[in-house]
Amino acid sequence: MKIQLDEIQKRLIEEIADLHEVPEGAYNFRANGQLAGRNTTANIDIISKEDGSGIDIRIKPGTKNESVHIPVVLSASGLKEVVYNDFYIGEDSDVVIVAGCGIDNCGNQDAEHDGVHRFFVGKNAKAKYVEKHYGSGDGAGKRILNPVTEVYMEEGSSMEMEMVQIKGVDSTERITKAELKKDARLVVRERLMTHGSQNALSVYKVELNGEGSTADVVSRSVARDTSHQKFDACVIGNAPCSGHTECDSIIMDQGRILAVPSLEANNVDAMLVHEAAIGKIAGEQIIKLMTLGLTEQEAEEQIINGFLK
Repeated sequence: MKIQLDEIQKRLIEEIADLHEVPEGAYNFRANGQLAGRNTTANIDIISKEDGSGIDIRIKPGTKNESVHIPVVLSASGLKEVVYNDFYIGEDSDVVIVAGCGIDNCGNQDAEHDGVHRFFVGKNAKAKYVEKHYGSGDGAGKRILNPVTEVYMEEGSSMEMEMVQIKGVDSTERITKAELKKDARLVVRERLMTHGSQNALSVYKVELNGEGSTADVVSRSVARDTSHQKFDACVIGNAPCSGHTECDSIIMDQGRILAVPSLEANNVDAMLVHEAAIGKIAGEQIIKLMTLGLTEQEAEEQIINGFLK
């Protein structure tokens, strides 16, 4: 199906999926609650759910070096939608999945997208998942994104998750749950920035159920102006396993940050570690960059950009 997007929607696609043209491979583009384009391959099938609430993405066992893009864009003020997408990643496959949502709201009504993504990662499969959220528009209506991500990992599987929200989202509740079997490996890298009066909640609950399973959950965030963030991460060791969670945050202006890392060990051989650090930008860092010709504001931006990379 040929992709049909207007100029605003194309700009949003560039922001959340780094796409300047139609990608190769499988894709499903959604715009203002409607299908805007779809392509499948011999190894990756995309099927609409019968009730119209989302899609099933089925990746055949042994699929290598393929990708699937499923971006969502909203440019209609007042639109609220909930979408359920299920990913079935076959055994011994190695794929990249790019999702994300962009909202451009120039109206007075709130625009909201709530996405529920479930991943069933087959034995010895590898997956990289990239999810970016972005907001724009000068309307009084809010841009609201509430993603729920569930990951179920079979023996020997691995998943790398890149969760990014840098600009323009007024309110977000990001809930991620994962269950790992024997020798499964999960890596999460969250990058988050809030500004204005924005609110962001990030919740992670990772259950290490199989011997040799590992998880590494790291969040880097910046809270500016009067924005508020809460990071709540719990790693649960139910078997001989290793887990690590970390929150590293920069606080600016009148921002507020609450970090709640927690561990639960239910096995004597569960090795679990958590770390949390919140602080302001060091004055000597700004002074050093200003001696190189940058203004104070430029120096701050340079430090923040490097921190969130």
